[in-house]
Parts: sequence; structure tokens; C-alpha cells
Amino acid sequence: MPRFLKSAVPPAQVTAARADVADRVRAILADIRENGDEAVRRYSEKFDNWSPESFRLSTEEIERIVAGVPRQVLDDIRFVQKQVRTFAQAQRDAMLDIEIETLPGVRLGHRHVPVSGAGAYVPGGRYPLTASAHMTIVTAKVAGVPRTAACTPPIRGEIPAATVAAMHLAGADEIYLLGGVQAVAALAVGTETIPAVPMLAGPGNAYVAEAKRQLFGEVGIDLFAGPTEILVIADEHADPFVAAVDLLSQAEHGPDSPAVLVTTSEELGREVERHIERLLPGMPTKDFAGPAWRDHGQIVVVDTLDEAFRTADSYASEHVEVLTENPRQALEKMHDYGALFLGEGTCVSYGDKVIGTNHVLPTRGAARYTGGLWVGKYLKTVTYQEVTDTASSALLGEVCGRAARVELFEGHARSGDVRAAKYGDRPLTWNEEAGA
Repeated sequence: MPRFLKSAVPPAQVTAARADVADRVRAILADIRENGDEAVRRYSEKFDNWSPESFRLSTEEIERIVAGVPRQVLDDIRFVQKQVRTFAQAQRDAMLDIEIETLPGVRLGHRHVPVSGAGAYVPGGRYPLTASAHMTIVTAKVAGVPRTAACTPPIRGEIPAATVAAMHLAGADEIYLLGGVQAVAALAVGTETIPAVPMLAGPGNAYVAEAKRQLFGEVGIDLFAGPTEILVIADEHADPFVAAVDLLSQAEHGPDSPAVLVTTSEELGREVERHIERLLPGMPTKDFAGPAWRDHGQIVVVDTLDEAFRTADSYASEHVEVLTENPRQALEKMHDYGALFLGEGTCVSYGDKVIGTNHVLPTRGAARYTGGLWVGKYLKTVTYQEVTDTASSALLGEVCGRAARVELFEGHARSGDVRAAKYGDRPLTWNEEAGA
């Protein structure tokens, strides 16, 4: 049985805080539905102290902002976007349109069609998450989305130049300097100056995540997002210092970010804890990482690697880093995770920032039923049918008539009857009864 060297706060304590967020978001959404741009501007002034003449950046403004970004930053953005684009294109190439013939002249097929537009939310606030521009916009463009509208908030009244550059280089068709619930709502429901999109993507704080949850159904979303999560699986061969650093790397996302170590070595678990307690006071992001580790950090000791994999699956964590002698075992042993990071040579931060896989991933156990954002999220797999052989249409019409009447759907049955009669000389008894 798993033994806890360190436990997290009870789940009920975390859940209680969500109700207030939901109520506040509901009120903001209702206001923006009713009052459009006026409400958007009011909330932007209230939360970000930001009320420009236009939230949308002009082409000239974008060019001026990008020109002021250091060359090394731009080169790094291009490098990372190339990694993201390469992997997304490989995913797209794997999604084939199909057409098969099931009976003579009966052709069935599907096509992958991009959504007509997508809203990409790129978080700002304390951290300007330029990488989210790569993940949401580049991927949408590889999918073939014709219109991508991107939003990011100002940071303490300033334009986040590197983020704007990342959005632009990723291929955003529209860039709005607008954040929070007001940005997500404007994109979803539309205002006088911001046309609505059919889909929203991108991470955000608890309010942005709740806004997406409440808007889901009216628009599509990439996934339901919660606080960033990391789970490290380590055996006795792992470096405890590396494990400690990697756990803290994700804890700094926010004070509610879970960081879990599952290990087969109690000695390693205690050493990791000692490293974390030593490292935390000197971290520039300790205000977030400290509470995250205190309230949501866990160290779990198990007897075998098989038990470690089963325990990790029970968390269905967003990020699972495997620091074991043979990390590729996890590919066969595990199935509930957002993304795997295999071996000491990689880390979750690579996935977040540079390696090319998408960092918008399922949290709060959603990895039990979904993966993360990928090129396929921007595509609709739609089907088509065609019957050109009259004998096949007559056969299908006969079967359709019988099958529909079993379900008491007379109208459906008659659609089949008409074709059985026209192409197969079957009688239309109900038409004769009607006096036709």
C-alpha cells in the first residue's frame, strides 16, 4: 500500500473556493452579453487599468512592437515555433480523409475540416506566457483555421512585447490587448468590435478557466483547465536533486499547483524533501511555489515500479515525469496522463517551453478521458454518404423501412419505402391508402 511521507490539504478545502469564482464569472458573462463593448471596457479598466482607444492592435502597432523586441528573443521564438509547427504538421499528416465502398455504389467517407475561427487566450498577469501563443496559434494555423483571434492582457499597464511578437510570428490574424473573463467572453459571444469565434483555446487563471467552462456548448473549447500539475515517478537510481528541482519548476505556476513524487525508495523521497526545503527560500517565485508545495505537495512511497505506475495513473496527472532506470516502461504500463516526460534528459519545462509537443494539457483528473490540445482539436471530422447504384438504394430502402418501423418512426420508414419503390418496384401501400 502507498505510504505518504507528505500529504496535501483535504480536497474539500480546495473545492470550497470554486463556488465564488463561478458566481462572479456568471455575472461578468451576463453583463458582457447585454452590454457588449461597454462592459468589456469597464472590466478591462477595473481589473487591468487598461482602456485604449481600440483593444485590437493595428498592423503598424504590431510591427513597431515586434521591432523593439531583442533579436535573440525573436530568434528563440522562431526556434520554438518551428518545433511546435513540425510536430503539429506530423499530427495533421497522420489524419487521413477516407472513402470506402460498403456495397456496390455505396460510398461512405469522412473529411477533417478546420473550424472557421478560433480564439487563442495567452495568459499574462505575473507571467507573460509567450509559449501559449505557440501552442494555440501555431497549432490552429497548421490545422488550417482561417481566422485566429488572439488575446493577451497588458502587464501592469504595459504592452507585453515578447508575447505580441510570439502571437504575430505564430500567424495570428487579429491581436487584442485584452485579458481575463472579459477577453474570453468577448471572443465567445461577440461584441460590436470583436467578432465571435466558434472555439476557444488556451490556459488561464481560475476565472478564465471557469469562463470557458460556462461558455462550453455555446462555443467549443480545447479542454477544462485547472492548476498546473506535475507527478514525478522515481526509483532508487534517480537523482533526488533533479527530482526536487523539477517538482518546484511546476509548483511556481501558482499556489494551488499540485506537485507529487511517487517513489519506490523512501530514502530518495526524504532526500527530495530536504532538497525542496533548502531550495524554496531562495526561489524568486517562492510566493507561489512555497504555498503550492506546502498545501498540495505530496511524497508517496510504494513497494514496486508496477505499483508506482498504478498509483500515478490514479492521479491522472497533467505532466508525468519518469526518472527511472528504464523510463520507456511507462509507455506500456501507464494510460492516464496528459503527457509523459521520459528520463532525466527531458523535463516538464521542455514541454512547457521548447520541445514542440503542446503544453495545453488536461488537469484535475481529466486525463482519464481526454488528451491535451493538438491539431485535431481544431478539426471537425465530418462524414458524407453517396449511393449511386439503384439496386443498392432499393435494398437499403427496404431495410430502412423495416428498421424504422421497429422504432415507430413512420416518416423515416417512408423515405426508405420511396427508394425501394422507385428503384426496386416495391409497392407503396401507404401511398395507395392515401388515395394517390
